[in-house]
Amino acid sequence: MAQSTTYKELLDAGAHFGHLTRKWDPKMAPYIFMEKNGIHIIDLNKTLASLDYAASAIRNIAKSGRKIMFVATKKQAQEIVQTEAVRLKMPYVTDRWLGGMLTNFATIRKSLKKMSSIDKMVKENTAFAALAKREKLMMNREREKL
Repeated sequence: MAQSTTYKELLDAGAHFGHLTRKWDPKMAPYIFMEKNGIHIIDLNKTLASLDYAASAIRNIAKSGRKIMFVATKKQAQEIVQTEAVRLKMPYVTDRWLGGMLTNFATIRKSLKKMSSIDKMVKENTAFAALAKREKLMMNREREKL
């Protein structure tokens, strides 16, 4: 069984520091403890309760054998999230999160197929070698954009 996070651990990790008060979302008001020096201080008691709830939900999903997608776009968490996701054989995103990755996956899938077909063409070097220099350049630019 996994260990539970303590109030002190959250405090030591700086989890109580929120965004600047001018950048806040009013929907977060129930989770804000106070404002200090232009920064919102997050209520760690509510954070602990939410962490326990999330851990329970994740545990149930894992027990049922379903997939869990790990997302870590911050530099500090990328390496450990990638390592653990690979170890658990689960999908993960540690680079840039593309808008619509979940809600508009059909379009994302088209872009991925297009990118893989360009990669395949370059790797096989048959049709790619027959292209004009400008066409190669345009195809490489399109691949970089994808």
